[in-house]
Amino acid sequence: MKIAQIAPLWEKVPPTTYGGTELVVSLLTEELVRRGHDVTLFASGDSQTIARLEAGSPCALRLDPSIKEPVVYELMQPSHAYQRAAEFDIIHSHVGIWSLALASMVSTPTVHTLHGTFTRDNNKVFRQHHTQQYVSISESQRLLNINYAATVYNGIDVNKFPFFAEPQDPPYLAFLGRFSPEKGPQHAIAIAKQAGWRLKMAGKVDVVDKKFFEEEIAPHIDGKQIEFLGEMNHTQKAEFLGNAAITLFPITWSEPFGLVMTESMVTGTPVIAMNMGSVSEVIANGQTGYVCQSYEEMATMIPKALKLNRQKCREHVETRFSVTQMVDGYEAVYEKIVGERNFRNKFNSALRNSLESITSFTR
Repeated sequence: MKIAQIAPLWEKVPPTTYGGTELVVSLLTEELVRRGHDVTLFASGDSQTIARLEAGSPCALRLDPSIKEPVVYELMQPSHAYQRAAEFDIIHSHVGIWSLALASMVSTPTVHTLHGTFTRDNNKVFRQHHTQQYVSISESQRLLNINYAATVYNGIDVNKFPFFAEPQDPPYLAFLGRFSPEKGPQHAIAIAKQAGWRLKMAGKVDVVDKKFFEEEIAPHIDGKQIEFLGEMNHTQKAEFLGNAAITLFPITWSEPFGLVMTESMVTGTPVIAMNMGSVSEVIANGQTGYVCQSYEEMATMIPKALKLNRQKCREHVETRFSVTQMVDGYEAVYEKIVGERNFRNKFNSALRNSLESITSFTR
């Protein structure tokens, strides 16, 4: 099958540090090629892939200070992909609203994976294009009445995450993610202080979140109870999560998936999280972590989480959130959509031939 993958340009594929969507696109693209598909990846020019790479920008937009209007590249990239639509059996868009209008103008079908959330403004665009094919990454994400082809959970490459049978001594709690209000680092600090635990925090601070970090996070960082480690590459991240006793996921928004949860559990470290978004779908409550109704409850669940079986945490991810399962899900979606398109084309062709025969006979 000839497949186009359109990735966001903000991070390269795969990302060096932070970049959940770009990591998923990379894992999907590489496995599709290994399965024999002809894949073209539309992504930033510094991306690395065994597929055919079409650069939408010289490098990841976040890393290029010379680019003053990133929206120009975000518009040009899907336009370039859709100008070549006839070359593909299916186009897989990971860029949200940027591809919706274009997808309706070509005969090649598009599947849109919803990596973000619906807002008061963007839901108007999705409603306008409600008949297009969408893939949700959790059941909790299905908040609009649009045409969902399937739910396909994000997968991770479990082989790239070592298993840690025991946490590091002395033990610590881990927080990994963007330092933004919706990720809840401020609540992670409060939980650690309530429980009297050390907390190690890692992740990036975007420019838009700098004030929040300086006012709500930095004053609590003392290098003893609360440590800030900055951004991490994959190896550092795996060790950071695996050595932790527990990972905190104190989100304040309806996160559509949350790769941090699966990345933590696959190393053996259970997760304590707020019951928002996909949390209850990802964590096996009472087995691989705890799903809580308040941040105060999260602190009280630490003693119970310490008793959970770390091997079962890994097995949970292996059986539900592997790359193999994710790509199986997307292949099934592609085959269904392309099959339906081919059936319609054959039906329309047969109908035209019939009408032409009838017209010829009546003459």
